[in-house]
Amino acid sequence: MSKPVEPTPLMRQYLAIKEKYPGALLLFRVGDFYETFLEDAVTTSKVLDIALTKRANGSAASVELAGFPHHSLDLYLPKLVKAGYRVAICDQLEDPKQAKGIVQRGVTELVTPGLSFHEAVLDKRANNYLASIFFDKTLLGMAFLDLSTGEFFVAQGAADYMQKVLHHLGPVEVVFSKKQQTAWNDFAQGVAHTYALDEWVFQFDYAYGLLNSHFGTHSLKGFGIADYTAAIVAAGVVLHYLSETEHKAIQHIRSIARLEEHHYIWLDQFTVKALELLVPQQVGGTPLIEILDRTVTPMGARLLKKWLLFPLKKVKPIQERLNIVEYLVQDTPLATLLVGYLQQIGDLERLIAKVASSRVNPREMVALKRALEQVQAVQTALQAVKCPLLQKLHAQLHGCAALVERIRHTLQDDPPISFHQGGLIRPHVDEQLDGFHKIIYEGKDYLVQLQQQESKRTNIPSLKVSYNRVFGYYLEVPNAHKNKVPADWMRKQTLAGAERYITQALKQYEEQILHAGEAAQLLEQQLYQALVAEAVEFIPQIQENAKYVAQLDCYLSFAKQAAEHQYSKPMIDDGTLLNLKGSRHPVIEQRLPIDKTYMPNDICLDPSAQQIIVITGPNMAGKSALLRQVALTVLMAQMGSFVPAASAHIGVVDKIFTRVGASDNLAQGESTFMMEMTETASIMHNLSDRSLVLMDEIGRGTSTYDGISIAWALVEYLHNHPQYRAKTLFATHYHELNELAKELPRVKNFNVAVQEIDRKILFLHKLVAGGSEHSFGIHVAQMAGMPAIIVERARAVLAHLSQVGGKMHAKVEPLPTAEYQLKLFAPSEAGSNLIALLEAIDIDTLAPVEALVKLNDLKNMVKSFKD
Repeated sequence: MSKPVEPTPLMRQYLAIKEKYPGALLLFRVGDFYETFLEDAVTTSKVLDIALTKRANGSAASVELAGFPHHSLDLYLPKLVKAGYRVAICDQLEDPKQAKGIVQRGVTELVTPGLSFHEAVLDKRANNYLASIFFDKTLLGMAFLDLSTGEFFVAQGAADYMQKVLHHLGPVEVVFSKKQQTAWNDFAQGVAHTYALDEWVFQFDYAYGLLNSHFGTHSLKGFGIADYTAAIVAAGVVLHYLSETEHKAIQHIRSIARLEEHHYIWLDQFTVKALELLVPQQVGGTPLIEILDRTVTPMGARLLKKWLLFPLKKVKPIQERLNIVEYLVQDTPLATLLVGYLQQIGDLERLIAKVASSRVNPREMVALKRALEQVQAVQTALQAVKCPLLQKLHAQLHGCAALVERIRHTLQDDPPISFHQGGLIRPHVDEQLDGFHKIIYEGKDYLVQLQQQESKRTNIPSLKVSYNRVFGYYLEVPNAHKNKVPADWMRKQTLAGAERYITQALKQYEEQILHAGEAAQLLEQQLYQALVAEAVEFIPQIQENAKYVAQLDCYLSFAKQAAEHQYSKPMIDDGTLLNLKGSRHPVIEQRLPIDKTYMPNDICLDPSAQQIIVITGPNMAGKSALLRQVALTVLMAQMGSFVPAASAHIGVVDKIFTRVGASDNLAQGESTFMMEMTETASIMHNLSDRSLVLMDEIGRGTSTYDGISIAWALVEYLHNHPQYRAKTLFATHYHELNELAKELPRVKNFNVAVQEIDRKILFLHKLVAGGSEHSFGIHVAQMAGMPAIIVERARAVLAHLSQVGGKMHAKVEPLPTAEYQLKLFAPSEAGSNLIALLEAIDIDTLAPVEALVKLNDLKNMVKSFKD
């Protein structure tokens, strides 16, 4: 029986460290390389597309190996993290030259999708949230942390609210209890990366203690979360996870806030998707964020996205935002000046987070200085403004003049990217360093003097002073003059035509210059680390600057958009009226061809008189766009933006619901109609008095009778609701719903006008009072390029069905079968009868439901002909 192979000391060390980090890829520093072994090597080689080799591991054994140079970490690490892997970075903790035996190593960072400072992993214009979730008995608690910025907040509530929050914020990683795996599976799907922790971590007392310890407090009341017990557990889990992943330098996480449900408009995930706020539903489409986002800083872009997903409900803060935007629209020179300053600030929020975690490099420190100089310029520009809200913003900014001056005085204007390279500290910062630099940089002068001195003393005119790595500095004497070499010179090498010597003076100089280089590098590192430590003291002020610069960036973005596209300032109040004059769709109007203009429309919804508008009209007329533009206008207004309308009077909306477009969930076995009914049911259960409801073609996913019945019942329910009069736009192709306006006083009929000319239609995209009696489906088919024979056949069938119709229960006369094959002679008797019957149909008086019924009877008649 063979004896088990004993692993090498290096592999024993690797396996011991690997055991502490199960489930993570271990990047193991060996000399100038990061190596991976065994299964990690196989995975790493596939993900990074690098060679997989083998390494000796004791007698008659080998292990898989894959690695890359340590300086390529920033290139390869993001690929591993984006592929969903947790990566433990294991570094050498001592100088290999000083090590006795195997070099001491340890994990210095565990990078996960939700915990990273690496720019190649992060999206500059989006937050990178880690989330934790705790399922309590009746409530759910969640905590969100962006480690790259220090933003930390919690939310607590019922499952539907928490699902909305999770969907809006889109964390890239979620941690939960192993014991609650089933609860998580039932709660959410589609989160890219998750990690389950041991149950004991999810204890209230443990979490409460961690939070107080981190913030240096005795209570969480000051943060306003003391009663959020489930959320506190989730927040404690986040801090535990940071410790477990070796993220201990987290001074930039200075506070924790709560996300208040009652502060923001309710937008469920169906609405966010249907309104295309962040992602277009069609390839090549344009989401609203792409139109609105004119920000010039990463902080501003991240904040604008939050404002879009969490529009305000309270009148005063909305009006304050609008007033600032109005001032900036009117003062174009100021807005232009401010944008110029902001463009040079960069990502101040993530820069200071790097300072806190000691990951900031010298060039980033110089970038921090430049950013703060621009903040000072913004302060100066806002000093004389006459807008009280901008004056308040001016007072909230911090110039951090002491830090700016300290960085300017200490660092070179263009330092190397790494503080290990040297050459980053300015002259006259430290006398000792200046002395070292004098030895290093003035060495050539010393060598020239030495060469001249020795040449004169020895009378050797061709004497040279040179350097190589073997001997260091040496004197080279041609053979013709070797008899003149003094006795105190020591010969080191004989060449074909010369000999090389060293002297005591040269050796002393060599030791001095080598010592000066090492000492200067060490001293520069110490001076740089002291500078970073000073910058840490300014974390609170710089984070405040980032916060207010982001807000200003959003206001300037709104102002630029408003000025360029003639947006108007909406009037926002606590009333219930929604009155838009000359309303336009913000996305469509900017994507129209240059020779076309968007047709504006007026929309008025008033719960006391015109609560529900039933909109009819043909497909392609613009009903869906009209619904969406009303919702987008309300959203933009309650974000604090001007709106694409001639005027807008908006009583604050607290919930926006949409049921627009098909949304099959075939992977879950749900049809279009099932999804439609599920989403509609959710709307009906969550109505409020200030809700805005947009319903498009409800019931089209089932039979005609069922569809009409459901749509009819929904309008009645919304009108007759015992508590709430939700403002509603109801687009439909069921013209029968026009009858509701005769029975329900707050239901009004409108249609999107079209004009028919020579059996062709012209879409006018204009909303007019009254219901439409036609769907113009055949016209649309013709416009879509349907073969002419099919279009003509459809006209004939419709004409026949119109003739025999009039009521839903009318009996349909037998209809001859169609003959699609061309005849050389006269048509058959059956064909003649068919033509006669079809020509007798009056399609102008035929209702769509009657057409469908008659078409069904026609199908049966065709079948009888075949039989």
